Amino acid sequence: MPTSFEDQPKSLKEQFEAVIASEDKLHIRDFLNHQNISDVADLIYEYPDYETSIVANMSLHRAASVFKIIELSHQKRIIKNLPPNIVATLLNELPPDDRTDFLEELPSNVVRELIKLLDPEERKITLSLLGYPENSIGRLMTPDYVYVYPDNTIEEVFATIRKHGKDSETINVIYVINKNGELLDDIRIRDFILSAPDKKVSELMDDRVVCLHPDDDQESAAEIFKMNNRDALPVVSKSNKLLGIVTIDDMLWVASEEFSEDMQKMGGTEALDQPYLEMPILRLFKKRITWLVVLFLGEMLTATAMKYFEAEIAKAVVLVLFVPLIISSGGNSGSQASTLIIQAMAVGEITLKDWWKVMRREIISGLLLGAVLGLIGFFRIAVWHSIMPEVYGEHWMALGVTVGVTLLGVVLWGTLSGSMLPMLLKKLGADPAVSSAPFVATLVDVTGLVIYFSVAFLLLSGTLL
Repeated sequence: MPTSFEDQPKSLKEQFEAVIASEDKLHIRDFLNHQNISDVADLIYEYPDYETSIVANMSLHRAASVFKIIELSHQKRIIKNLPPNIVATLLNELPPDDRTDFLEELPSNVVRELIKLLDPEERKITLSLLGYPENSIGRLMTPDYVYVYPDNTIEEVFATIRKHGKDSETINVIYVINKNGELLDDIRIRDFILSAPDKKVSELMDDRVVCLHPDDDQESAAEIFKMNNRDALPVVSKSNKLLGIVTIDDMLWVASEEFSEDMQKMGGTEALDQPYLEMPILRLFKKRITWLVVLFLGEMLTATAMKYFEAEIAKAVVLVLFVPLIISSGGNSGSQASTLIIQAMAVGEITLKDWWKVMRREIISGLLLGAVLGLIGFFRIAVWHSIMPEVYGEHWMALGVTVGVTLLGVVLWGTLSGSMLPMLLKKLGADPAVSSAPFVATLVDVTGLVIYFSVAFLLLSGTLL
């Protein structure tokens, strides 16, 4: 019986160490073949020195199942250290979409050598998939599916499933094509199971089928999966020829990759194309320095803004005390708004046509949030004045109103900037995640100073100024 790595982590590791120490290949193979696939993957992470031995000593099908779920860095080392004959059998056993996903992460010279190890048919499939644009559905589709014809009976359908189903990526959905290979419909397996054996496939068809195209973007395809609640979707050519299918497990992988990429961009870096610890330090430097320089140059405008209001600052140095409070509040509100809008756009909750609805909501939110922070800022000055009257002097009330009104304006501006900038970038064809929280914060920092000193000039003229 399979052993759960989570339920018995110590005992499983102890068993593995004992089995490896025995150096009995049959014992090792039997042990590994009786563990859950996820548990074997955990063993590879726990014992990287034995990762190659673990894969080499498993049955071929289970080795391929483990290989396709482990991290890329482990995959690369295993392929590098395995004998060529085992590499060949392993790559041929991998599903075409998983094999393509692995190969596209390797240098071109390595890919050429590995493709030579594939069987002619698998080589043809892999080259076809690699020929599609990066991040397209064509890179994810697999040609392993079950198809039938409209004039087949249900009994013939099950005969086809028994014959070809074991090599299919999924049999939850069966595809109906005509003699020219054109897709007519897709039918769930439950509909066949519940039908009489002599019934024709054409009687089950409703001619409603959702298709993808090989050049479709993977991220947009993930949204189609979500909206249609499907386990798999067919991929067709412009002439409606069935080319392959894409399954939900691939879409979950895409969603995870897109989430990681967006999080990195929102943090003010370029997206990392390999695990953090595996990336050379110079490449990591290049990924981070560009945005840091851009943000630094943006922040330099803060000094320019303060220079412009130098006279006001000289007359009322006390205004400088509240600069960090003002710009941080605006930056935080802008970061909040941009994060919410980017996430909502990513999952399809809002589109560009909703910009006015978003703006109205953010105006209300900005006013409410700014009012709360403004009141807190005013009362902070009032309480501090009651304790130490000499700090703010006789015009403390005017100063408190200035800080409160400024916070209202800056927070409102921050929420509007943070919400509208992602939508503007989307309209211009850029990635909304580029309007990262640091970028919005920098923008609001500079404009926040202008708002602060402008309000101060209007409200404090004749008193402090």
